[in-house]
Amino acid sequence: MDGRGLRRDELRHFLDAALVRKVPRDNRDTPVALRRRRIVCALTLVVGAVILGVGLNVPPGEPLFLLLTGLLALVWLGGAVLAGRMHLGRAWTRDGRLARPLVQSLALGLLAVGVFCAGAVVVAQVPMLRDPVNAVLDHARSAPLPVIVLITLVNGLAEEVFFRGALYAAVTRRPVLVTTVLYTLVTAATGNLMLVFAAALLGVLVGAQRRVTGGVLGPMVTHVTWSVSMLLLLPPLLTALGSAPVG
Repeated sequence: MDGRGLRRDELRHFLDAALVRKVPRDNRDTPVALRRRRIVCALTLVVGAVILGVGLNVPPGEPLFLLLTGLLALVWLGGAVLAGRMHLGRAWTRDGRLARPLVQSLALGLLAVGVFCAGAVVVAQVPMLRDPVNAVLDHARSAPLPVIVLITLVNGLAEEVFFRGALYAAVTRRPVLVTTVLYTLVTAATGNLMLVFAAALLGVLVGAQRRVTGGVLGPMVTHVTWSVSMLLLLPPLLTALGSAPVG
């Protein structure tokens, strides 16, 4: 087998272990715990969607944006904790053992970054797609970068703890599909087309991870790798492609 064939084989085995072949586990709730989880998750979804919608429509530079974004993270984390127990999960290693999904999830996050950066080349040339991206980045441009990175990191972790932790465990049929749809619908409260599109793609990826690993650690690592990387890479990338807003 030549080098190209070996690389394809390695990639196929990696994707199979990361997104297809489930690890053994038994994390099911009792009927009483499941009912409680569903009630808490439903309330959290409503509150979170409202805060997200208001926060992303605050004018860039307003202190209220940072306040609402921090509050949103607390809502996701609080809802997840109140909903019930969570699990970190495990993943298959190259030699067939089980371990915490750290390196594997980091690699998936970087693959997602590569795909989204490639897509940005197209987005930058289409004003209807480019403008919603710049609308989100305007918030990042209007605050100190360390603060925005911290907010992005915390919110990414909080989203996964809730959506791929508490909410996923509350869904007994087609949880990847259901949690992805709900995650996308909540994001739709922002009114930003590109955020909705990104939420749908990311939701499928981390949902598949949750299905395979049985826990939230893998989705958390992948999500924050993707979100922080895109925060740092998109502004210079769009500028290089000539799409930075004037002024």
